[in-house]
Amino acid sequence: MGEPSLRSWDQSEGRNRAVPAPNQRGFLRGPQASLVTIELEGQSLRNGDADYTMLLAPSLGLFLPPHSKPFCRPANGLVRSRPPPPRLLPCLHTVCTTCLEQLEPFSVVDIRGGDSDTSSEGSIFQELKPRSLQSQIGILCPVCDAQVDLPMGGVKALTIDHLAVNDVMLESLRGEGQGLVCDLCNDREVEKRCQTCKANLCHFCCQAHRRQKKTTYHTIVDLKDLKGYSRIGKPILCPLHPAEELRLFCEFCDRPVCRDCVVGEHREHPCDFTSNVIHKHGDSVRELLKGTQPHVEALEEALAQINIMNSALQKRVEAVAADVRTFSEGYIKAIEEHQDKLLKQLEDIRAQKENSLQLRKAQLEQLLADMRTGVEFTEHLLTSGSDLEILITKGVVVERLRKLNKVQYSARPGVNDKIRFCPQEKAGQCHGYEIYGTINTKEVDPAKCVLQGEDLHRAREKQTASFTLLCKDAAGEIMGRGGDNVQVAIVPKDKKDSPVRTMVQDNKDGTYYISYTPKEPGVYTVWVCIKEQHVQGSPFTVTVRRKPRPHPGVFHCCTFCSSGGQKTARCACGGTMPGGYLGCGHGHKGHPGRPHWSCCGKFNEKSECTWTGGQSAPRSPLRTVAL
Repeated sequence: MGEPSLRSWDQSEGRNRAVPAPNQRGFLRGPQASLVTIELEGQSLRNGDADYTMLLAPSLGLFLPPHSKPFCRPANGLVRSRPPPPRLLPCLHTVCTTCLEQLEPFSVVDIRGGDSDTSSEGSIFQELKPRSLQSQIGILCPVCDAQVDLPMGGVKALTIDHLAVNDVMLESLRGEGQGLVCDLCNDREVEKRCQTCKANLCHFCCQAHRRQKKTTYHTIVDLKDLKGYSRIGKPILCPLHPAEELRLFCEFCDRPVCRDCVVGEHREHPCDFTSNVIHKHGDSVRELLKGTQPHVEALEEALAQINIMNSALQKRVEAVAADVRTFSEGYIKAIEEHQDKLLKQLEDIRAQKENSLQLRKAQLEQLLADMRTGVEFTEHLLTSGSDLEILITKGVVVERLRKLNKVQYSARPGVNDKIRFCPQEKAGQCHGYEIYGTINTKEVDPAKCVLQGEDLHRAREKQTASFTLLCKDAAGEIMGRGGDNVQVAIVPKDKKDSPVRTMVQDNKDGTYYISYTPKEPGVYTVWVCIKEQHVQGSPFTVTVRRKPRPHPGVFHCCTFCSSGGQKTARCACGGTMPGGYLGCGHGHKGHPGRPHWSCCGKFNEKSECTWTGGQSAPRSPLRTVAL
């Protein structure tokens, strides 16, 4: 189908004139708007015609409501019958029913039971039934390619976007009603509108409307008087009782109902007027909207960071390429070949990193588009929609916003610009010449990293223990730089929900100092990871012993010297002296012949005291003291 051309016929001058560009709402404005015709494959439609508005506007790059762009193209030129209303898809895009029916459906296996991502106006009047594994018919949204599972009633069972219908009718009436046909005779053009019946009338039907007894006193206005109105939509009728208007809301079934529904199947259900319940349901939608709006800002910031990183990557690549060219000037053939080799390697690195960035960017852009669609549609619904329209579309909007709020994403680019040219490193020989210069994108290899330190497998309670992590690359060479994401977890085996707080200090030379302070004795499991991978020897266990007991006595040569000659002073070594001395002395019975602790008899001054407070060793009531 060819692209349509726009022209306007000036009746006063008898010639074609240029047509002004459509505004952002998708409708033409200006004095030529009512004269615009569209030529498409030899057929013409006039601006303001309802069929033109619903079907041809998108083919010109126009769209109905501000939040979405329907996929509409005329199939057989002018259609005089009133077009079916547009449908709201679960992704919150509005598409006309005719175009949806022309999309090619596909079959998918539905294993989700009753929890489907499809909301329809028809389905709210049916009881939910548990579904087993079955084939489900679906289509793809022509705007965002989101999968739409069709309900049992097909496309016509999808939710009607009454807000878009109102916008289309409002724009048509603002264009003097050209193209709108009378609601009663469906033949003549509209001239008047009954505000009581919400019906568009031609001149003949307007006179008949005034002559009828029931409608004699209805308020009838000219179309030109409706230009300042923001809402002129028709009453929304009950699909089960077409003669009744939906004015009530069933809290139990969570759907709008009419008076006949209340006295029928909803007789025992709590029902109230839509104007009384809109505040509660509107507030719940607003709360979901508040949770969705920050994601839009976060995604915009994430995309900005990707653009910044992409620019930095480009600059870095160019800088390294310049260094490579400068270094290669001194070597004729060998260096020129080496230069080409290095540049190709650099280009491969750039392409690999840039591809990763572009992939990340595309994912975030799609998520941002989904978030924006949800936010813009919900804002438009809450600000411009009527109480009933909000309640009708609430289920679709709430489900979509909840799904968008659950989406997990990372605001980090995921790619770094760590590319260096090392002119001093040997690159082998080329044509017999020893050449230097390599492209370094060295990254740490967790499998090559090693753990070192005396406290690697032992520690004391309430005392700081430490060990060192030495990072190496895949070739087993020391990294020589820091900046790696080192993750350490130390957890007691019997209390896995109480990890020990650890400190990781980056020494900026490829080594990391790791310290921790266990609070209780026992066996602990230690995990040391880089890039979410265990390093060599991880995980491993650490035995934490109790804090060493201090010596309550003195480290002395003998009791006689340390106590100043007191006869009652005792020593754990068990030595005594003649003359009634209860403690040890040099050269006397029981003296060990070397310095020792008076409390436990150990010879090592920095040892742990083993005295338990019993009576195994003779001791005086007074502790020996150093003079």
